[in-house]
Amino acid sequence: MNGSEQATSVEIYGLPVGPLEVNCYLVVDPATRKALLVDPGAQAERIFEWCALHRAEVRLILNTHGHGDHIGANGPLKEWFNVPLAIHPEDADCLLDPFVNLSAYFEPVTSPPADILLEPGSQVDWEGPPVEILHTPGHSPGSVSFHGDGWVISGDVLFQGSIGRTDFPRCDLITLQTSIREQLLSLPEETVVYPGHGPSTTIGHEKRTNPFLHLG
Repeated sequence: MNGSEQATSVEIYGLPVGPLEVNCYLVVDPATRKALLVDPGAQAERIFEWCALHRAEVRLILNTHGHGDHIGANGPLKEWFNVPLAIHPEDADCLLDPFVNLSAYFEPVTSPPADILLEPGSQVDWEGPPVEILHTPGHSPGSVSFHGDGWVISGDVLFQGSIGRTDFPRCDLITLQTSIREQLLSLPEETVVYPGHGPSTTIGHEKRTNPFLHLG
């Protein structure tokens, strides 16, 4: 997903990075080229060059959650762009501790601490079109999704044909199902879903076909 998709008021670009092919996203205001960088999981230099290719003026780095595969390039990119880093408070400890972010037994990952703790229900402060913060825990306590006009970046909560894993520490299936039902499936069916791994989808498609959405 190296290409761009035009949402209603922003350009959204996706770049799979790292061994787990985490989708790093660039949300760009086409009028100003100001941008949000979401989940820079690995390959910092590649991401930096990709942002330059799209003439993006990164204003903020956002993490959907704190697992190591989603935060690995936070440090160098925060330094190079000289911008704040934001995460939900319940995942803020993941940034500093490889045992909490689940990378300790593979290639340990750490990140600078958060500059901003995201408040669910509020808007991302980036001088671009409105982006709402949705708290979608279950895959991790501080998982969030970012919702704009006609789109949502869902992290590892909802995928095309699947949902986030709940066999890790601090995960919970019932909590995840509730998050999906209340925060994501309540969005308009035409809403484009940009997940943490794999291809994009829509809320309507997942309602009709996702075998894991047996939510009663």
